Amino acid sequence: MRLVLDNADLYLAGMATTVALTLLSFSAALVIGTVVAAFRVSPVPPLRTAGTLWVETVRNTPLTVLMVLFFFGFTKLGIQYSAFTSAVIVLSAYTSTFVAETVRSGINSVAKGQAEAARSLGLTFPQVLVRVILPQAFRTVVAPLGSVFIALIKNSSIASVISVVDLTEVADRLNNDTARPVAVFLGAGMAYLLLTLPSGFLVGVLERRVAIKR
Repeated sequence: MRLVLDNADLYLAGMATTVALTLLSFSAALVIGTVVAAFRVSPVPPLRTAGTLWVETVRNTPLTVLMVLFFFGFTKLGIQYSAFTSAVIVLSAYTSTFVAETVRSGINSVAKGQAEAARSLGLTFPQVLVRVILPQAFRTVVAPLGSVFIALIKNSSIASVISVVDLTEVADRLNNDTARPVAVFLGAGMAYLLLTLPSGFLVGVLERRVAIKR
Protein backbone atom coordinates (compact mmCIF):
# COMPACT_ATOMS: atom_id res chain seq x y z
CA MET A 1 0.00 0.00 0.00
CA ARG A 2 2.89 2.31 0.77
CA LEU A 3 4.16 1.93 -2.79
CA VAL A 4 0.76 2.91 -4.19
CA LEU A 5 0.49 5.98 -1.96
CA ASP A 6 4.03 7.08 -2.80
CA ASN A 7 3.15 6.94 -6.49
CA ALA A 8 -0.40 8.26 -6.20
CA ASP A 9 0.37 11.07 -8.63
CA LEU A 10 1.33 8.57 -11.32
CA TYR A 11 -1.81 6.51 -10.73
CA LEU A 12 -3.97 9.63 -10.89
CA ALA A 13 -2.33 10.68 -14.17
CA GLY A 14 -2.96 7.20 -15.55
CA MET A 15 -6.58 7.35 -14.41
CA ALA A 16 -7.01 10.72 -16.12
CA THR A 17 -5.74 9.23 -19.39
CA THR A 18 -8.01 6.20 -19.00
CA VAL A 19 -11.02 8.46 -18.38
CA ALA A 20 -10.17 10.58 -21.43
CA LEU A 21 -9.77 7.47 -23.60
CA THR A 22 -13.07 6.07 -22.37
CA LEU A 23 -15.17 9.22 -22.74
CA LEU A 24 -13.83 10.15 -26.18
CA SER A 25 -14.08 6.59 -27.49
CA PHE A 26 -17.56 5.98 -26.13
CA SER A 27 -18.87 9.27 -27.54
CA ALA A 28 -17.59 8.36 -31.00
CA ALA A 29 -18.72 4.74 -30.65
CA LEU A 30 -22.23 5.86 -29.72
CA VAL A 31 -22.52 7.89 -32.91
CA ILE A 32 -20.93 5.27 -35.17
CA GLY A 33 -22.81 2.42 -33.53
CA THR A 34 -26.16 4.17 -33.90
CA VAL A 35 -25.50 4.75 -37.61
CA VAL A 36 -24.46 1.12 -38.05
CA ALA A 37 -27.59 -0.06 -36.21
CA ALA A 38 -29.68 2.08 -38.56
CA PHE A 39 -27.90 0.45 -41.50
CA ARG A 40 -28.68 -3.00 -40.10
CA VAL A 41 -32.42 -2.33 -39.94
CA SER A 42 -32.53 -0.31 -43.15
CA PRO A 43 -34.85 -1.40 -45.99
CA VAL A 44 -31.89 -0.86 -48.37
CA PRO A 45 -30.00 -4.18 -48.84
CA PRO A 46 -26.53 -2.66 -49.50
CA LEU A 47 -26.75 -0.70 -46.26
CA ARG A 48 -27.78 -3.80 -44.32
CA THR A 49 -24.85 -5.68 -45.84
CA ALA A 50 -22.41 -2.88 -44.99
CA GLY A 51 -23.64 -2.76 -41.40
CA THR A 52 -23.37 -6.51 -41.01
CA LEU A 53 -19.86 -6.62 -42.47
CA TRP A 54 -18.70 -3.86 -40.13
CA VAL A 55 -20.08 -5.56 -37.04
CA GLU A 56 -18.95 -9.08 -37.87
CA THR A 57 -15.49 -8.10 -39.10
CA VAL A 58 -14.48 -5.64 -36.39
CA ARG A 59 -16.18 -7.37 -33.47
CA ASN A 60 -14.58 -10.73 -34.24
CA THR A 61 -11.04 -9.37 -34.56
CA PRO A 62 -9.10 -9.24 -31.27
CA LEU A 63 -8.77 -5.68 -29.96
CA THR A 64 -5.02 -6.05 -29.45
CA VAL A 65 -4.59 -7.05 -33.09
CA LEU A 66 -6.64 -4.07 -34.26
CA MET A 67 -4.63 -1.71 -32.07
CA VAL A 68 -1.25 -2.93 -33.29
CA LEU A 69 -2.30 -3.16 -36.94
CA PHE A 70 -3.74 0.34 -36.95
CA PHE A 71 -0.88 2.04 -35.12
CA PHE A 72 2.01 0.32 -36.89
CA GLY A 73 0.34 -0.68 -40.16
CA PHE A 74 -0.86 2.78 -41.14
CA THR A 75 2.61 4.16 -40.40
CA LYS A 76 3.95 1.91 -43.14
CA LEU A 77 1.46 3.53 -45.51
CA GLY A 78 2.61 7.01 -44.56
CA ILE A 79 -0.44 7.71 -42.38
CA GLN A 80 0.54 8.45 -38.81
CA TYR A 81 -1.41 9.39 -35.72
CA SER A 82 -0.26 9.84 -32.15
CA ALA A 83 -0.57 6.81 -29.90
CA PHE A 84 -3.46 8.41 -27.98
CA THR A 85 -5.37 9.34 -31.14
CA SER A 86 -4.81 5.87 -32.58
CA ALA A 87 -6.13 4.29 -29.38
CA VAL A 88 -9.27 6.45 -29.48
CA ILE A 89 -9.93 5.56 -33.12
CA VAL A 90 -9.48 1.82 -32.57
CA LEU A 91 -11.46 1.72 -29.32
CA SER A 92 -14.24 3.73 -30.96
CA ALA A 93 -14.44 1.39 -33.94
CA TYR A 94 -14.34 -1.76 -31.80
CA THR A 95 -16.87 -0.51 -29.25
CA SER A 96 -19.19 0.76 -31.98
CA THR A 97 -19.94 -2.84 -32.98
CA PHE A 98 -21.28 -3.63 -29.50
CA VAL A 99 -23.18 -0.34 -29.39
CA ALA A 100 -24.69 -1.15 -32.79
CA GLU A 101 -25.99 -4.53 -31.67
CA THR A 102 -27.30 -3.06 -28.42
CA VAL A 103 -29.13 -0.25 -30.19
CA ARG A 104 -30.46 -2.67 -32.80
CA SER A 105 -31.97 -4.80 -30.04
CA GLY A 106 -33.61 -1.65 -28.68
CA ILE A 107 -34.99 -0.80 -32.11
CA ASN A 108 -36.41 -4.30 -32.46
CA SER A 109 -38.11 -3.97 -29.07
CA VAL A 110 -40.23 -1.03 -30.24
CA ALA A 111 -43.69 -2.14 -31.37
CA LYS A 112 -43.88 -2.41 -35.16
CA GLY A 113 -47.26 -0.71 -35.12
CA GLN A 114 -45.61 2.56 -34.15
CA ALA A 115 -43.35 2.53 -37.20
CA GLU A 116 -46.29 1.61 -39.43
CA ALA A 117 -48.38 4.42 -37.96
CA ALA A 118 -45.54 6.89 -38.53
CA ARG A 119 -45.11 5.77 -42.14
CA SER A 120 -48.87 6.10 -42.70
CA LEU A 121 -48.47 9.78 -41.78
CA GLY A 122 -45.99 10.17 -44.62
CA LEU A 123 -42.73 10.07 -42.65
CA THR A 124 -39.69 8.65 -44.41
CA PHE A 125 -37.64 5.81 -42.94
CA PRO A 126 -34.96 8.18 -41.52
CA GLN A 127 -37.67 10.37 -40.00
CA VAL A 128 -39.42 7.39 -38.44
CA LEU A 129 -36.11 6.17 -37.04
CA VAL A 130 -35.00 9.51 -35.59
CA ARG A 131 -38.34 10.85 -34.35
CA VAL A 132 -40.16 7.71 -33.26
CA ILE A 133 -37.99 4.62 -32.91
CA LEU A 134 -34.60 5.71 -31.57
CA PRO A 135 -35.89 7.82 -28.64
CA GLN A 136 -37.74 4.77 -27.35
CA ALA A 137 -34.96 2.35 -28.24
CA PHE A 138 -32.35 4.23 -26.24
CA ARG A 139 -34.57 4.25 -23.16
CA THR A 140 -34.80 0.46 -23.26
CA VAL A 141 -31.07 -0.17 -23.62
CA VAL A 142 -29.59 2.12 -20.97
CA ALA A 143 -28.37 -0.83 -18.88
CA PRO A 144 -26.79 -2.74 -21.81
CA LEU A 145 -25.12 0.46 -23.04
CA GLY A 146 -23.87 1.00 -19.50
CA SER A 147 -22.31 -2.45 -19.60
CA VAL A 148 -20.62 -1.56 -22.88
CA PHE A 149 -19.28 1.63 -21.28
CA ILE A 150 -17.87 -0.25 -18.29
CA ALA A 151 -16.33 -2.85 -20.60
CA LEU A 152 -14.71 0.01 -22.51
CA ILE A 153 -13.08 1.32 -19.33
CA LYS A 154 -11.38 -2.06 -18.98
CA ASN A 155 -10.69 -2.50 -22.71
CA SER A 156 -8.89 0.85 -22.72
CA SER A 157 -6.01 -0.94 -21.00
CA ILE A 158 -5.14 -2.43 -24.41
CA ALA A 159 -3.90 1.04 -25.39
CA SER A 160 -0.81 0.29 -23.31
CA VAL A 161 0.47 -2.01 -26.08
CA ILE A 162 1.17 1.10 -28.16
CA SER A 163 2.59 2.94 -25.13
CA VAL A 164 -0.36 5.15 -24.24
CA VAL A 165 0.34 6.06 -20.61
CA ASP A 166 -2.93 4.90 -19.11
CA LEU A 167 -3.41 3.04 -15.83
CA THR A 168 -2.05 -0.23 -17.18
CA GLU A 169 1.01 1.40 -18.72
CA VAL A 170 1.69 3.27 -15.47
CA ALA A 171 1.49 -0.01 -13.55
CA ASP A 172 3.76 -1.74 -16.05
CA ARG A 173 6.39 1.00 -15.78
CA LEU A 174 6.21 1.02 -11.99
CA ASN A 175 6.62 -2.75 -11.96
CA ASN A 176 9.73 -2.47 -14.14
CA ASP A 177 11.16 0.10 -11.73
CA THR A 178 10.26 -1.61 -8.46
CA ALA A 179 9.89 -5.31 -9.31
CA ARG A 180 6.85 -5.50 -7.02
CA PRO A 181 4.09 -6.72 -9.35
CA VAL A 182 1.56 -7.67 -6.68
CA ALA A 183 1.51 -4.25 -5.01
CA VAL A 184 1.73 -2.34 -8.27
CA PHE A 185 -1.06 -4.15 -10.09
CA LEU A 186 -3.21 -4.35 -6.97
CA GLY A 187 -3.06 -0.56 -6.95
CA ALA A 188 -4.03 -0.47 -10.63
CA GLY A 189 -6.92 -2.85 -9.97
CA MET A 190 -8.21 -0.62 -7.17
CA ALA A 191 -7.94 2.39 -9.47
CA TYR A 192 -10.02 0.61 -12.13
CA LEU A 193 -12.62 -0.23 -9.48
CA LEU A 194 -12.79 3.45 -8.57
CA LEU A 195 -13.81 4.08 -12.17
CA THR A 196 -16.12 1.14 -12.85
CA LEU A 197 -18.13 0.94 -9.61
CA PRO A 198 -19.40 4.55 -9.70
CA SER A 199 -20.13 4.11 -13.42
CA GLY A 200 -22.32 1.11 -12.65
CA PHE A 201 -24.15 3.06 -9.95
CA LEU A 202 -24.77 6.02 -12.28
CA VAL A 203 -26.04 3.72 -15.01
CA GLY A 204 -28.51 2.20 -12.55
CA VAL A 205 -29.76 5.65 -11.56
CA LEU A 206 -30.12 6.72 -15.20
CA GLU A 207 -31.93 3.51 -16.09
CA ARG A 208 -34.52 4.11 -13.38
CA ARG A 209 -35.03 7.72 -14.42
CA VAL A 210 -35.66 6.99 -18.11
CA ALA A 211 -37.38 3.62 -17.74
CA ILE A 212 -40.52 3.26 -19.84
CA LYS A 213 -43.52 2.62 -17.62
CA ARG A 214 -45.38 -0.44 -18.79
